[in-house]
Amino acid sequence: MYKKAIILSGGLGTRLRPFTEIIPKPLLPIGEKAIMEIQIERLKLSGFNHIFLATNYKSDYVENFFGDGSRYGVNLEISKEEQPLGTAGPIKLLENKLQGNSFIVMNGDILTLLDFGKFYDFANSKDSLLTITVKKVVTAYAFGNILFDNDRVVSIEEKPDFITYALAGIYLMKSEILELIPKNEYFGMDKLITKMLDMNMPIHKYEINDYWLDIGRIEDYEKAQDAYKKMCEV
Repeated sequence: MYKKAIILSGGLGTRLRPFTEIIPKPLLPIGEKAIMEIQIERLKLSGFNHIFLATNYKSDYVENFFGDGSRYGVNLEISKEEQPLGTAGPIKLLENKLQGNSFIVMNGDILTLLDFGKFYDFANSKDSLLTITVKKVVTAYAFGNILFDNDRVVSIEEKPDFITYALAGIYLMKSEILELIPKNEYFGMDKLITKMLDMNMPIHKYEINDYWLDIGRIEDYEKAQDAYKKMCEV
């Protein structure tokens, strides 16, 4: 049985310039491996053996680097968009190859120790076409927070933490969801989620408690280098 995954790798990586002026973001090295190379190996560990690389910017670099995936023990296919299609639009290009399957979709700039197999099984047990991953983000507040009733102070919270949940860029989709994605149109995951909510369609969430990092900026890339070094030392 083939377990399928799509890695979205068509972004320009503008926040990581000047590195991405030379090579596309998913091929930036983390230690001795490219970001996407680490992702492919992690997916393979969880039994994903058919992986699509959705490309645009410097697509030839990606294709030449990975080939057919045989050296990773997976079947790799390159899907190239002719125009920018956002984060959900490129999935529509693979519609004929995804029918009747559940599949993982992930951004090509995520470094994580998520167990993709557990996520896959959890999402498939739900009655929704889409399960999103979220990551808890704790942000320290720099000031004490005063609570009051009219002019009277009633309590103080000393530098409370703000807790939010970030959309973590990894999804489980069931093939019926492809009917909701327009063809040859720029269409982001945010629009897909909003569309489903407007149609009162269920969406489930899966919280990532493992290591997770979105490598979107120079400082994130530096963090990824340090984190991967520590992972290799374990």
